[in-house]
Amino acid sequence: METKGPQEPQPRRNLRADHESLQPQPGDARNNKGGWITFPFLAVAMLGLGVARGGATSNFVVYLVKKYNVPRVDAVQISSIALGCLSLAPVGGAIVADAFFGCYPVVAVSMVFSVLVSASNFLLSSSSSDRITNVRMDTRDQALVMFTLTASLHGLRPVPCQPGAGGDACEPASTGQMAALYAAVFMLCVSAGGARFNQATLGASQFDAAADRDVLFNWYFVFFYASSVVGSTAIVYVQDNVSWALGYAISGAASLAGVAALLAGTPYYRRPGAQGSPFTALARVAVAAARKWKVNLATTSEELRFYHGRRCSSASDKDGDVSDATSLAAPSDSFSFLNRAALLTDGDVTPADGSVVRPWRICTVREVEDFKAVVRILPLWSSSIVLSVAFGTQINFTVLQALAMDRALGGFTVPAGSMTVVILVSIVASLILLDRALLPLWRRLTGHTPTPLQRIGAGHVLAVLSLAACAVVERRRMATVRAHGAEGQPAWVSPLSVTWLVLPLALAGAGEALYFPGGVTLYYEEFPPPLRNTSTGMVAVVIALGFYLSAALVGVVRRATAWLPNNMNASRLENIYWLLAVMATVNFGYYLLCAKLYKYQNVGK
Repeated sequence: METKGPQEPQPRRNLRADHESLQPQPGDARNNKGGWITFPFLAVAMLGLGVARGGATSNFVVYLVKKYNVPRVDAVQISSIALGCLSLAPVGGAIVADAFFGCYPVVAVSMVFSVLVSASNFLLSSSSSDRITNVRMDTRDQALVMFTLTASLHGLRPVPCQPGAGGDACEPASTGQMAALYAAVFMLCVSAGGARFNQATLGASQFDAAADRDVLFNWYFVFFYASSVVGSTAIVYVQDNVSWALGYAISGAASLAGVAALLAGTPYYRRPGAQGSPFTALARVAVAAARKWKVNLATTSEELRFYHGRRCSSASDKDGDVSDATSLAAPSDSFSFLNRAALLTDGDVTPADGSVVRPWRICTVREVEDFKAVVRILPLWSSSIVLSVAFGTQINFTVLQALAMDRALGGFTVPAGSMTVVILVSIVASLILLDRALLPLWRRLTGHTPTPLQRIGAGHVLAVLSLAACAVVERRRMATVRAHGAEGQPAWVSPLSVTWLVLPLALAGAGEALYFPGGVTLYYEEFPPPLRNTSTGMVAVVIALGFYLSAALVGVVRRATAWLPNNMNASRLENIYWLLAVMATVNFGYYLLCAKLYKYQNVGK
């Protein structure tokens, strides 16, 4: 992306590097640390984590279907819930790092824990046959003792289906076996939660210049997607065609290399400490406004006194920001009921210096306005939920489609779980194309850069087209099923090539390249400065909600219709895609309304 203006830092463009605590203070020993010498260590750590993650999540549906005897549609629901947890866990990790420990300890402990778990898993799996190891080694390298126990101990997994048996003849997993599975998913989320966002924060804290941090973020996303591609292709291929144990060993080696590199760079890192939870102030505004609900605001503004902060007694007083609270502006009129949180009443502050006596009854005007800024952007944020539901449903069902299609390319069989790599490649290619060609062309033609809202809107359109394309492909697949009279044969594979799924998945990736980065930019620019370190977590939250609601949607459809039997050759999956396309189209109208009504705040200016 080209930059504008002078060469001085542009802090509002950097996603997680603009909190004052990231800058070493005078006399701090961290001043002579950081810089590009840390980059190789952080890069290897990012790659190691990403390779393992890609191999785990891409093949999860296939694992559930083939190795745990889970019916295919049930596998989609379980996978959606697991992916939702994996998306939400890093948000919790970021909050823990910001509020309590700092990012480096959380990243280090998370990655060391993953290696210890991987070592335990490998020892357990090496004592069993590759057939047994094959059952459970498709989860990620951070994957949990519980996953390997379900693979290694016969009592924690169902008996494999007999050759030639239909899906209904397979022995289902018992309650205890499913409990072990859910415990494994929970532990996987705990292992995954500490590193993803905090790795980016740790990298950004090594640099003072905005340009350097921009380069770091660019490389972070390159490593994130490139390592996911490797995990989704090479490791999944080894798991499907060579040995689950070997695939797991490769993931474990990647994890070990990552944590070794991270720890090797310890002497060179700046290690920013905890910053305190940015959500505390938001909670205080809500509580204070509720506790003062009966306070009358219908008097003249001259009679109301609002709190702007502790009065400064000297230039060195860091707690204060005003000298005369009554001379400053009142809160804005929008969402005026929240203004009660900043309204001074008897006993809220000390008369001498204005320090707070009851912090959960009084907030500053700035804190109230920050809360309002978050409220204003929530409708736009909510417009992404339907897109996330569609994406979560699409990414899982395309794996089931691939299992029922011809995956041969010459002498090579494409693993069904690797089809999602098309989305990753499309995201990377689209980002490069946007950055190097389309956005510069747009600027030359129009004289300005597309706004985040425009990019998000274009992503909505591509998402609808992707869903419609998936519906067309599924309709064609079912036409071949009916032509061969194979509706009653669950294991029958259509001669239709899996390459038909490339276009829909490429459109989905291009849409993601527009609306997710556009959302990150919007939240970062429009959120109040104290919340910018966690503003990018808004995207992760909406992704997690999408996966959870996707599982709920599939459950509702199964109860209300006959579209999703366990036999995919008797399903009406195209109806699901058309339903999602209609929902996404209506949601696009809702988004346009929200975008039209939204006024850019640019609160960071």
